Amino acid sequence: MTTGSREPESGGIRPQIMNGPMHPRPLVALLDGRDCTVEMPILKDLATVAFCDAQSTQEIHEKVLNEAVGAMMYHTITLTREDLEKFKSLRIIIRIGSGYDNIDIKAAGDLGIAVCNIPSAAVEETADSTLCHILNLYRRNTWLYQALREGTRVQSVEQIREVASGAARIRGETLGLIGFGRSGQAVAIRAKAFGFNVIFYDPYIQDGLERSLGVQRVYTLQDLLYQSDCVSLHCNLNEHNHHLINDFTIKQMRQGAFLALKEGRIRGAALDVHESEPFSFSQGPLKDAPNLICTPHTAWYSEQASLEMREAAATEIRRAITGRIPDSLRNCVNKEFFVTSAPWGMMEQQQQQQQQQQQQQPQVHPEMNGAAYSQMNRTMVQAIATGGMQDKLYT
Repeated sequence: MTTGSREPESGGIRPQIMNGPMHPRPLVALLDGRDCTVEMPILKDLATVAFCDAQSTQEIHEKVLNEAVGAMMYHTITLTREDLEKFKSLRIIIRIGSGYDNIDIKAAGDLGIAVCNIPSAAVEETADSTLCHILNLYRRNTWLYQALREGTRVQSVEQIREVASGAARIRGETLGLIGFGRSGQAVAIRAKAFGFNVIFYDPYIQDGLERSLGVQRVYTLQDLLYQSDCVSLHCNLNEHNHHLINDFTIKQMRQGAFLALKEGRIRGAALDVHESEPFSFSQGPLKDAPNLICTPHTAWYSEQASLEMREAAATEIRRAITGRIPDSLRNCVNKEFFVTSAPWGMMEQQQQQQQQQQQQQPQVHPEMNGAAYSQMNRTMVQAIATGGMQDKLYT
């Protein structure tokens, strides 16, 4: 395992990014957890597995920063370019979950670090939780339960009308889905069983899928907001959809539609992912909103989903150790940012030449992230600049 340091944006030094099997028994670290009992059996024959239980990169052990070749992580910590540059040997990060907005994937690609996610493990749990929230908004179960806990006695029809005010019939309502990937489609199937008319907006899905699922497609966000009685978001957070729902878009929604906030224009909201986490009612601007349901980013969780996600993460690490990065990886989300995405035969020839140079001048550590970029021929540069930039916005 080669180590080194890197000075960003200045042709600094970082270990050569090799396309092939890693050195025997590389170090793999779980950054923001303390339980490796699922991962260990999958990796123990070819890697050393450790955990950090860190809440930030400042809490990550120096040995991990210097020697870890693989890292697994949840959504607890954030890895910026500056954070990623602290890792001297890192070649792959597995985000245990579908979202990867807490990792600068372009910076990782620039540094030769592959980033992978686990997009499918918790689809059912996410869809089930979404339907629970939607049904709760329509049928008011949470508020009715709170009323009983607070001592409200309900007997007469007038009392029922008062305590259940806002409860609505579901059949015939229009549910609008923003994003129609795995989770969005799973929600649509469930919602149709309850009598929802389902529409969706997703500019990255090919035409025809709506016919196979019996839903309707709209081609602008404005059309979806205008037609929907309830709106549900199912897109991974990125720079293109951050604050997609804001003051302007909320004003385009139907009066009384379900989604959010205090001002009364919208009937109610159910939130599982929050702007700042961990979420606290007492510190948030919605602490007094009477029409709000919040859960602490747990819609994905079940024991089965957690186990499947961890097994998939460890298996992807194993695939990286025994194969090629990024070619052997199943869910690499930053492949288009890899300078090393040039033809492998040419890359390997360059690597052999550079290794010979290193033997003659051991103080030099060339890299593909800057200094060696100018050595590529024009065909290679064009392939890198144009390849794979049309990635999906939603999953």
